[in-house]
Amino acid sequence: MALTFDAEHPDRPHRAAVSEGLLDVLAEGRVASTWFLQGRWVESTHEVARRVATDGHLVGNHSFYHARLPLLTDAGLVTDITDAERVIGEIVGADPRPWFRCPFGAGEDDPRVLGILASLGYRNIGADVVLEDWEPARTGPILAAHALRLVFEHGDGAVVLFHAWPPGTLDALPAIIDGLRAIGASFVRIDELERFAS
Repeated sequence: MALTFDAEHPDRPHRAAVSEGLLDVLAEGRVASTWFLQGRWVESTHEVARRVATDGHLVGNHSFYHARLPLLTDAGLVTDITDAERVIGEIVGADPRPWFRCPFGAGEDDPRVLGILASLGYRNIGADVVLEDWEPARTGPILAAHALRLVFEHGDGAVVLFHAWPPGTLDALPAIIDGLRAIGASFVRIDELERFAS
C-alpha cells in the first residue's frame, strides 16, 4: 500500500512543525511514502521540502497555486504546473515527473486537464482512501480507526491520501503504521506500487 501526503497551503498554522513531525514518524518507522508538493509550499518551507527527498520519499507535483485546475486556461495550466516543477527542481533537487495530483481532485476526470498533464510528462495519481483529514473534527483516533478499516476493506494496492499540515494526521500516523503492519501491510512509494501491480 502507498501512503501519500499533499504538502500545500503555506499559510496553514503549524504546517512546518506537522510536516516535520510526519517525516520523523516515517523515518522512525522506516516507511517509504510519496509526497505531492505545491510550489508555494516548497518556496516557503525550503528545509522541510528538501528533507522529503533526502529522506527517500518519492516527490510529485501538486501545482504551484493549488487552484482548481479546470478553471484555468490552457496557458494557465501550463504555467501553474511548470512553475511548480521548476521550484521543486531548484529547491528540492528532484524531478517530480510523471507524478501529479490535482488539487481538490478537480480535473482528475477532465480530458483537457489530463491531456495537458500528459503533454508535460505527467499523469494524475488519485487515491483509494480519502480520510478528509483537513476537517478539524477529524482527530487522530478517528483518522486512525477509519484508515485501518478502509485500507483493510480495499485490500492490496491501496493509495491513502493524507495532508501534510493537519495536527490530527500527525497524531494518527503512528497508530496507522502500527495497525496496518499488524495486519500484514507493507508500505511502498507510488512508483514501487505500480511495479508490484504490473
